[in-house]
Amino acid sequence: MNKRGIFIVTMGLLLSNAMAGLDGTIINTALPAIISDLHGIQYIGWIVAVFLLGMAVVTPLWSKLGERIGNKKSYQMATLLFVLGSICQAQSDNMTFFLIARAIMGIGAGGMNTLPFIIYADLYDDLRKRSAIIGYATASFSVASIIGPLIGGWIVDVFSWHWVFYINIPIALFSILSVQLFFKEENIRSQRKKVDSLGACLLIFSLVSLLSGIQLIGTGAPLLIAALLFLGLFLLLVLLNVEKKAMDPIIPNRLFENIPLVIDFLMFALLWGAFIAFNIYIPMWAQGILGFSALIGGLTQIPGAMTNFVGSIIGTRMQGGDGKYRIVTLGTLAFLLAFLVMMLANVDTPFWVLLVAGALEGLGLGLCFNILQISVQKDAEKRDIPIATSFAYLLRILSQTFMSSIYGVVLNHSLLKGVEASNGEITIAMLNKLSNSQRIAELPEYLLPRMREIMYTGLHDIMLIALFLLVLALIFNFAIQKRAKQV
Repeated sequence: MNKRGIFIVTMGLLLSNAMAGLDGTIINTALPAIISDLHGIQYIGWIVAVFLLGMAVVTPLWSKLGERIGNKKSYQMATLLFVLGSICQAQSDNMTFFLIARAIMGIGAGGMNTLPFIIYADLYDDLRKRSAIIGYATASFSVASIIGPLIGGWIVDVFSWHWVFYINIPIALFSILSVQLFFKEENIRSQRKKVDSLGACLLIFSLVSLLSGIQLIGTGAPLLIAALLFLGLFLLLVLLNVEKKAMDPIIPNRLFENIPLVIDFLMFALLWGAFIAFNIYIPMWAQGILGFSALIGGLTQIPGAMTNFVGSIIGTRMQGGDGKYRIVTLGTLAFLLAFLVMMLANVDTPFWVLLVAGALEGLGLGLCFNILQISVQKDAEKRDIPIATSFAYLLRILSQTFMSSIYGVVLNHSLLKGVEASNGEITIAMLNKLSNSQRIAELPEYLLPRMREIMYTGLHDIMLIALFLLVLALIFNFAIQKRAKQV
């Protein structure tokens, strides 16, 4: 490929990051209106988890599919599924159909978001250039994250939440056409190797069982939850044994023998498990507790989008002199400060505090992501770069899915406890309306302070759990640096 072709393909792939940024901020902005309209505040954890679950179960499979039919076709298939899920969500009139459509979108997102980073490794051999491209990917995500809340909030306030999902369609089609016309693959790897179908099935069923069991905690039958968790763990153990004998394993065991790579994986899991709490629940804090509109709630995402870009640029430039773990430590500290601010906040905390916390969270994300992403590809063997890239992405998704399920359980527990303590004055249906500025007028004004206290209790507990994850990440990072100095 010539420089012009590489440039156009890169621009087309960067649009996938823009779509990810748009979807993430728009869905968070529109979420209060969606759960209010579809009567599903108790399913808020499922709305997030089912999307991430769809991504998780297929992410390693997309990289393997790319090795057989080519990353070009795989990316186009994934993006088309993403669009199909968007259209189906826009057409949803009940929570069940919405969740199914969200899962389809997640399956597409699993390939659409991870395959570009594999393609970048093929297009750019030089690590500095590749690091710069990943920085641009962060920038496209950040720009879309800035625009997303404004567009999403405006659409929800003026039209309806259904329209926020149509934005993805023209962007996705343009990206698909760019890749189709200008991306030329020289080789398609592993075309003749036997497909590890047993490993793929075990991976899917184990993840579905585990994450479904986690999501049912607090609402499902204890026996069913225990059975799902046991089945998931058992299938994972079987998977590890099967992968030892497979010719072309879905997840090679040798990845876990690479200590620096395992450290990268662990840091991704801890940091992104905390990140999802801020991403989902701060817009709800602004709308449900402070009483702002969807547009204003969406503004909480903008400072983080800006500082995310700044952090990615700073981190890339600092890496050579300060080492990756020191930069990740700085990012983790910024993360930790953001959640510390929110944990100390109360019902009367002013809106600008949320913006400051958002700026700190975005800075932490920017400092950590680029460094860890390049580190994964640098620490992996050359033959393992595709699967290591997709597995790092899988771990981020699993961590977010797992923690979003836990956060959903925590919120549901607080809401149900508050409803029970109100002696029938407050219901779940009323709490559904609390975070929707268009329907809050339907609620008795004298009950609003008590309802906001109920929601605050749940969100405060979520911030505390996320803070604990970041403390663990910080301790682990300090321990790694201490060990490196001793060696």
